[in-house]
Parts: sequence; C-alpha cells; structure tokens
Amino acid sequence: IDIAMDLLRQVPGIKFGPNAITWQALVTAFAAASEAFEYNGEYHPMSPLTLVASELGSLLNLQDRDMINLLIELWDGKKTYEKITKMSGNDIVEAPWINLQAGTTPHWIADNMPQAMIGGGLSSRCIFVYGDQKEKYIAYVDEMIGQGDATLRTKLIQDLEKISMLVGPYTITPTARAWGKEWYEKFWRNATARMDDQMLEGYAARKQTHMHKIAMVLSASRGDSLTITEEDLQLAETMLVDIEADMHRVFSRIGRSEESMQAERFIEFVRRKGPVLYTEAYAMIHNYFPDFRNFEGIMQGALNSGQIVVDNQPTGVYLRAANGGSNENKT
Repeated sequence: IDIAMDLLRQVPGIKFGPNAITWQALVTAFAAASEAFEYNGEYHPMSPLTLVASELGSLLNLQDRDMINLLIELWDGKKTYEKITKMSGNDIVEAPWINLQAGTTPHWIADNMPQAMIGGGLSSRCIFVYGDQKEKYIAYVDEMIGQGDATLRTKLIQDLEKISMLVGPYTITPTARAWGKEWYEKFWRNATARMDDQMLEGYAARKQTHMHKIAMVLSASRGDSLTITEEDLQLAETMLVDIEADMHRVFSRIGRSEESMQAERFIEFVRRKGPVLYTEAYAMIHNYFPDFRNFEGIMQGALNSGQIVVDNQPTGVYLRAANGGSNENKT
C-alpha cells in the first residue's frame, strides 16, 4: 500500500483525505477537494478523494452507522450528496468520488465488523485480497533494487499522470458487450458458479460492477482509448475468481465461538506438522483448553468430520490430516 501510494502522491492534482475520519470530517474533506474539469466545451464539477491506511481500524469506525451509510452512498455514484444536520445545516458535495485502500486482518474484522454488515452493505462493495503466506523471502529490500528501478519508477509516475488526465465516458466494444451478456446469464443461471457462502452473497450481486470497474482500470493502464475490450473483461473476471478462492477466510472468524476457532487451529497444526504424537497435539491445544475433556471433544469432532486420522504406531499414537500431510515425522 505504501509503495503504491508513494507513486500516486507524486501525481499533481490527486487529493488525499484525512488519516482518521468521521462522516463530518469526510464531508468537509470532499468539499475542500471540489474542482471542475472541461469536457466538450463544458465544465463539470467533481469532488475526488483518496483515502489510505495501513490499518483500516485507524481510518474509520465500522460501528458508526452514519459513516458506513455515507461510504455506501459514495460507492453508488451519487451525482450530488447532501447531508442535513441540526448543528451545521446542509452539507452538499458535488459529484463525490472515493477511492479507499487499507489493510486489515480477519481478527480485526471479527472484533469490529458487525455480522449484519457481512453479505451486504459496505463489505459487498469492497474487494478483499487475502494472503497468509509470503510469496518471496526478502530480508533486506535494498538488495532487490535493480539498476533500472529508478527509471521504471519515473515511467510509472508518468503513466499515472496521463491516466489522471483522461476525460470522458468509457465505451464497451461489441465483442466485449456480447461476452459480458453471456457471462452475466451464465453467472446467474448457474448457482454453483456463484459463491454459496451467505457472507458473500452481497459481493456476488455486485461482482458484475466490480468486474467492469477493474476492466476500466486495465484499459487505462494500457492506453487512452477509453474503451473496454473483451480481453479487459476476461482478465478482470480472472483476477476476481483468483482472489475469491480465499475471500471467505476474510470473514471466517465472524460469529464463531472461541472453541470452533481453536478446533480449526488444532486441525491446521496437525495438517502442517504431518503425523504428530497425540501428546504433542494435546500440549499444543492445552494452553487454550486446560480441561482434557475439551481437547477430547475437539479431537473427536475432527475425527468424526474426517479431517483427522489416528495412526497407532509402535512408538506411540499419532494424529495426521486425512489428506496425508507431511511425512517428515513418519515412523
């Protein structure tokens, strides 16, 4: 996030919002960002604002209903946003546009995002990219800087400057439109193609919009044609499908008991370690459930669900994941 925003901050005219917001502060920031652009000989008002935070919790309070409702209306693309309050009267924002990027964890979401918000509202209007492993092991970033990186950075900033100057509506090619119609009908006819997790139903309902927005970004990154091609839509759909495989993990802790989360941790421990001694597995979970009967209940549930298998070996009783797991401790 910091690397991307560092590039964007070099582009003239990009307006950034406050690091911590209330809906009142956000409306004020939009008013300060108000400007106009020329298109076909006419000037059009707009109020663009970019919000960024390494931690989502430091940016906004998800318990603030007024704040969440404001973000939802902004995402829906209102031409004019008006807020009436007793204290400050009428606040009007012309053509508000918001870009929000932030990082967070499933633990924070479980503790701060109400369950009623999942499946609809703000969460369905966000694209969550989940990752729990490092793609590369890089201890010192400066060792990865190449001779051409400074030139590449300059060119990236120049590209962003050109993108910021694009004006006018995007059009969609006939072949892209035909592909989009076929995708839309197939998506809604085939229930298995959609995510069956109730927490993601709202996202599924807005997937078409997400896909076209990403296609616009891809088109802008390629050139200034202001045209969405079939290839843009196909790549956008591929990118969304790629992240959807893990998207349920973002909300996996919401509404769950401590026991169920520790059971999941126990199963993952056995799967990761491979065949593991029964006593070692108990020692791992003992810190969370000192009562042996609780451990027995967790293990029995894992056995009944077919996720864990017991192996009786001459050297002791071992537990392993049903899919085999690692063989490094096999006896």
